Amino acid sequence: MNTSIKEHWNEIYGALDPDELTWYEEIPAPSIKLLSRCNINKDEPILDVGAGASTFIDYLVDQGFKNIIATDISEIALNKLKERLGKEKASVVRWIADDITQPIHIQNLRDIAVWHDRAVLHFLLEEHQQQMYLSTLKKVIKKGGYVIIAAFSLKGAKKCSGLDVKNYDQNMLAKFLGEDFNLLEYFDYTYYMPSGKPRPYVYALFQKK
Repeated sequence: MNTSIKEHWNEIYGALDPDELTWYEEIPAPSIKLLSRCNINKDEPILDVGAGASTFIDYLVDQGFKNIIATDISEIALNKLKERLGKEKASVVRWIADDITQPIHIQNLRDIAVWHDRAVLHFLLEEHQQQMYLSTLKKVIKKGGYVIIAAFSLKGAKKCSGLDVKNYDQNMLAKFLGEDFNLLEYFDYTYYMPSGKPRPYVYALFQKK
């Protein structure tokens, strides 16, 4: 695991409450919209990559999904998410502290129906990081499974939380995933930070052939 990156995110999540984070969403509407396009049952596994303290997990639990996996490099983030959910709701979720660029536990998962990533991929700047992310995704997603990715768009910020990012559009995401995946839907979305500043994203939904 990349200890310096882990420490970076632990420091951020340790210093701020979830609703103070610059990427906090009270309602993860774009992710919910794309999830609604996925033809899955409530008992099929959904993997939230870089879950952090995301309210997407709250939504999944409240909607009755029974096979939810939340992973993040920051244990502090996951613990804050557990605390917010409460013991009963948190027990529905499988929690995995892992580094997607050097996965130990995630790579052992199989038959994932939905891979959800809001703002992880765009932090991966090195080729080997991107390829490990991609190889893990391909390994764990089942045939016919879905991939939801949200990344800073080409019009978006070049940095986030003190780190450089790689900006994407839907064609770049499609090229990255390769011919094994069909692009089903995409849209640009401007998220507004708690400060009111805009953060342009691209959201895309893919399906594995």
